[in-house]
Amino acid sequence: QVQLVESGGGLVQAGGSLRLSCAASGRTLEVYRMEWFRQAPGQEREFVASINWSGRNTYYADSVLGRFTISTDNAKNTVYLQMSSLKSEDTAVYYCAANYGYHSSRDDAMDYWGKGTLVTVSS
Repeated sequence: QVQLVESGGGLVQAGGSLRLSCAASGRTLEVYRMEWFRQAPGQEREFVASINWSGRNTYYADSVLGRFTISTDNAKNTVYLQMSSLKSEDTAVYYCAANYGYHSSRDDAMDYWGKGTLVTVSS
């Protein structure tokens, strides 16, 4: 069993930055890839970024490439999503997820989910 708790969401102006955190707990975390998804109002949940605990293997959605950075702090069992140059279209609930094994951008492939944290970007 893996527990995930997101934090760091809030209100930010367009062009600003925000860092989300996902605290993970449970057994054998190292076998899981950690992923961020987001869901905007009225839209389907979409993949944002993915990383393994070694930190050497990352994937990004095209919409955030070059603006968002995913990273891990293994000592704290925490995954971060540093978001910069934020746009109004980045407004969404951001979810942390854990996926056993290989990278997937499909939300139905995730094994565990956090409850999400709301990011609102004002224009």
